[in-house]
Amino acid sequence: MADLQKLTIGKAINLGLRRAMEEDPKVLIMGEDVGKLGGVFRITDGLQKDFGEQRVLDTPLAESGIIGTAVGLAVRGFRPVCEIQFEGFIFPGFDQISSQVAKLHYRTQGKIKMPIVIRVPFGGGIGAVEHHSESPESLFAHIPGLKVVSVSNAVDAYWGIQQAIKSDDPILFFEPKKLYHSGAMKSEVDTEGTPDELFKSRVVREGTTATVVAYGPSVKVALDAAAAAEDEGKSLEVIDLRTLSPLDLEPVFESVRKTGRLIALSEAPSESSLTSEIAARVQQECFYSLEAPVLRVTGFDTPYPPAKLEEHYLPDLDRVLHTVDRSLAW
Repeated sequence: MADLQKLTIGKAINLGLRRAMEEDPKVLIMGEDVGKLGGVFRITDGLQKDFGEQRVLDTPLAESGIIGTAVGLAVRGFRPVCEIQFEGFIFPGFDQISSQVAKLHYRTQGKIKMPIVIRVPFGGGIGAVEHHSESPESLFAHIPGLKVVSVSNAVDAYWGIQQAIKSDDPILFFEPKKLYHSGAMKSEVDTEGTPDELFKSRVVREGTTATVVAYGPSVKVALDAAAAAEDEGKSLEVIDLRTLSPLDLEPVFESVRKTGRLIALSEAPSESSLTSEIAARVQQECFYSLEAPVLRVTGFDTPYPPAKLEEHYLPDLDRVLHTVDRSLAW
């Protein structure tokens, strides 16, 4: 029987974490201020009160220590869920992630599993200071041994965090922080339903004029652009990647063979990025179907700017529509 709840992305993750902890006593949550405060975005609100300080741990301000401790817990059979408070704080833990988390399963020929989830609020749009609005997901997608997920809606947030926790592989779970509590992004979640497979992309709007592929916070921008383009007589197909490593590009190839055009959309800088990989792969697989080069709409190749300038940095509806026009004019 369906149990429909209208949830924000933030509330969906909270409920997903709660359900995972109810189902498996080996699931632990750890991070800076995740306990009594409930996290700076209140995503873990109420979990320490209900599950206790032994399962929801407030840690020191030490990302390397958080990840290193999670490695030890995973070796001992636990399923730690680490919260990195902001994506810009993850780099002190980068060595642990790339040298230990990503490699221990391979190094031990499968004897040791690393069922670790690292939750990462990412992206801009919240008017924050330096190190609080970045998009470093391409760095982790490039590391063999890691899986990288990025959700864009409450349904995937609720089910995806549970699927990630159940996985025996280490997963970085990138969450669009500016959409955590957005009322516009509320959606009905069947908390007793059957989730889609985690590592599959999804067509979220069908179209015929051009394909727009996006992930995380950029999916909303793509959908808004598609709605605006419809008023101009253009039909944009929008694909949510959902998982960044491994990439599921078959739906993208199928769409491009239909539309002949692709715009890859992301907040991250363009150089050596996921949009670069998408462009290369589509060119390889769909060369004779393309009516125009693959075009990209991204953040700029600069450090993330001060809050007063971020609206000029972040890809928006107008930049997407302009790029669609460029593609059609080719």
